[in-house]
Amino acid sequence: MKKLIGHLLLPVLALSAVSCTFFINQNTPKGYIRYAVYLLDRDGLYADGAEWEGKRTEVLKAARSIASLDEAHDLIQEAAEVAGGKHSFIMEPVRDTASYPERVPEVEMLEGGIVHALLPGHTGVKVSDSLYIHTVFDYLQEHLDARGVIVDLRNNTGGNMYPMITSVSPLLPDGIVLQFKSRKKTTPIPLGYVTESYQIAPESIRKFPASTPVAVLTDDRTGSSGEATLICFLGLDNVKTFGGPTAGYPSGNVTHTLADGYLFAITRSAEIARTGEVFCEDPINPDVITDTPLEDAVAWIESLDQ
Repeated sequence: MKKLIGHLLLPVLALSAVSCTFFINQNTPKGYIRYAVYLLDRDGLYADGAEWEGKRTEVLKAARSIASLDEAHDLIQEAAEVAGGKHSFIMEPVRDTASYPERVPEVEMLEGGIVHALLPGHTGVKVSDSLYIHTVFDYLQEHLDARGVIVDLRNNTGGNMYPMITSVSPLLPDGIVLQFKSRKKTTPIPLGYVTESYQIAPESIRKFPASTPVAVLTDDRTGSSGEATLICFLGLDNVKTFGGPTAGYPSGNVTHTLADGYLFAITRSAEIARTGEVFCEDPINPDVITDTPLEDAVAWIESLDQ
């Protein structure tokens, strides 16, 4: 089962499963698969061309002899990887929330007046969006005179990108933070749209000076929404990235809830940074590849005062 959770582009978790149930009965393995194929046809980034047409025909033919939903899940996963790419997946919903490995962000002032904000992955299963956001956002608002800020995205395997971006919005300029490019259109995402989703008006956010150095740390577990958060910082003059190449899932997913409660995440779009660079299935390399990113980030920030 995939460990990377796709970031949620639209609030479709509760709605998508009923959108066409009037003509597809999901309660049979065949209907369940037909509905998944319908979603892939509609949303899949790669759901066109000969490869998908061949896989689509193969899957629908196989659905006639599928006897259980477990078999259906495997077949849908195969189809999803063709129509949506490696970031698309079907997974069982989280049932044991007590032991779910979701953490609250950690933020502290390092010696020398440098803020270190650790942003873990986030789905909202165990940690609320509000707690995630305000743990970091409020601290940043109280320390606008910091010498520099380190945004630590190491081990951030993804989830919902919007709380992540909102939490560090005092570091980002107003305007478009990234764009999503699907088969049919390109959708810009303004910072104000993101923060207002959490009742934080753009005009109420006190920003860091544009000259404040910001270091972003990454590693090979920085994936999905962690990568989207990284992309929001790319192209800013005061930002430098440190660590290792990311996991290689910088794409936008739309997530549906199927009839049996399984989550079905389909990659619908590539991501475009303010630099114009397009990211989708390849790792993002940092400016400085290093095994000691935190130490090197501190040294970089300190060097700017000399």
